Amino acid sequence: MLQIDDITFSVEGRTLFEGATAAIPEGHKVGVVGRNGTGKTTLFRLIRGELALEGGAISLPPRARIGGVAQEVPSSETSLLDTVLAADRERHTLMAEAETATDPARIADIQTRLADIDAWSAEGRATSILRGLGFTQDEIDMPCSAFSGGWRMRVALAGVLFAQPDVLLLDEPTNYLDLEGALWLETYLTRYPHTVIIISHDRGLLNRSVNAILHLEAKKLTLYQGNYDTFARTKAAKAAVEAAQAKKTDARRAHLQSFVDRFRAKASKAKQAQSRIKMIEKLERVQTPQEAALRAFSFPEPEELSPPIVNLESASVGYGERVVLGKITLRIDQDDRIALLGRNGEGKSTFSKLLAGKLDAMGGRITTSSKLRVGYFAQHQVDELHIDETPLDHIRRLRPEESPARLRARLAGFGLGADQAETLVGKLSGGQKARLSLLLATLDAPHMLILDEPTNHLDMESREALVDALTAYSGAVILVSHDMHLLSLVADRLWLVKDGRVTPYDEDLEAYRRMLLSADQPKKAEKPKQAAPKPSRDDILSLRGDVRRNEQRVAKLSEMRDKLAKKLADPSLYEPGKAGEAEVWQRKYAEVMEGLDRAEGLWMASLERLEHVET
Repeated sequence: MLQIDDITFSVEGRTLFEGATAAIPEGHKVGVVGRNGTGKTTLFRLIRGELALEGGAISLPPRARIGGVAQEVPSSETSLLDTVLAADRERHTLMAEAETATDPARIADIQTRLADIDAWSAEGRATSILRGLGFTQDEIDMPCSAFSGGWRMRVALAGVLFAQPDVLLLDEPTNYLDLEGALWLETYLTRYPHTVIIISHDRGLLNRSVNAILHLEAKKLTLYQGNYDTFARTKAAKAAVEAAQAKKTDARRAHLQSFVDRFRAKASKAKQAQSRIKMIEKLERVQTPQEAALRAFSFPEPEELSPPIVNLESASVGYGERVVLGKITLRIDQDDRIALLGRNGEGKSTFSKLLAGKLDAMGGRITTSSKLRVGYFAQHQVDELHIDETPLDHIRRLRPEESPARLRARLAGFGLGADQAETLVGKLSGGQKARLSLLLATLDAPHMLILDEPTNHLDMESREALVDALTAYSGAVILVSHDMHLLSLVADRLWLVKDGRVTPYDEDLEAYRRMLLSADQPKKAEKPKQAAPKPSRDDILSLRGDVRRNEQRVAKLSEMRDKLAKKLADPSLYEPGKAGEAEVWQRKYAEVMEGLDRAEGLWMASLERLEHVET
């Protein structure tokens, strides 16, 4: 068990943790969430022992190994496979010693230990991890020096996954993965044999790969059982209670204050007025939670153009003489919301650059509206901001005729307030830099907005705000993202970039996810199909009974959910000294919600079976 006991820690005079406590059982998969800047990454450094606590303690089981991705692997001539294999230090050391050992007893010990840690299947396991993270078989044998920093971060991630530490700490692991790599990682983590703690703003990852949420808020840590959606529902119920309590407290304070204002000057009432002043001072101010108060993005609205705004006829694009994509025949209208799917290296970014006008077509025809304006956001643009200038400097360069007040208003519309407006970009957080880049990309009110991984470095609240902004935006959206939650809420059309083509994908995102996860699974031999026997009357009655029982189970669990929600909404449950009781009820609520999800799935499946035999 990882025990965090009453810890206190400050950075540059700002307290991040004060009496924070949490216990993470061995083997748990835990997502760490909280606003940017609250101390999530600092918590990881404290767990690793890189920083000294001011108070409290963090304890782990004896000899427990902690692993994580601190930085990219260095550029070297060592192959990707050998780099990953070397991450398991015990195996690496034993293999080296096996080459030189001469004592028979020691040789026997080495070989026994190598067998115990399954050393001989290591290459296969390392290869599987690298393939899952997007490397081809040919690339696995290439030297690290052949890859950019982002790809070497994937190699570092592959190394720590291969080493299988007892406590795996991952800080935003999907930020340098594409959708396919992120989906593979989700599945891998659910099967990981030890404790996993993930800092992430990827809602899909937190829903499918963890069984608990560790929330960092107000310098405290609270562990919630269940995935992110369960946590969000529990927090919403608690927030409603706190909001109601805050309203009652404010009303009580106003009533007392009115008495004080009326009678403070009267000698006969002075003592009573003074008594009420003391009562006002004792009233605790309950802060209303601000989780739902998202700082929205304000995208400027473009004028409407006649459709289509872009039309491609047998177009091709590539670099130099090499064609990457060809025979592209598609159209884009101003109300389109299109997600580009496809494995890394298939050409999604190349196609985005073609639409953005950053690459010319090598063949075919591209017709665009004469008034078309295109906004383009790519992750590398965040790194190209001028670190020695302020956000105000960046926007003033593009709008020199506008007043300072107007420029500041534009920045505020993207969540960059007065303090950030005149802060050097080099001192801004990753999320603030991303907001600035999004502002610059949309400054001209584009008719088509191309977003290549826009959510990297954005916290959960900012991601939800981006969804709202894109939903309200009246221009076309072309979206490349590893965030399945974002894609599912924004995109209404899917295009697949594969085998040198860009074609409409007629299935939904869940079907694409299943296809990716099953792509590497061995195919079972198909049995010859036989005509299904006609169901008997007894079969139909049995299926109807299943439907009825499943429906009753759903109704019963729904009733239990409502009762637990009412219990969680009781203000007395959150009084000091009842933290343990609240956690018990939260765990019961999470268990009921999981049971309800399963029951609803069984109910729908039984309905489909009944419908199938009755038609």
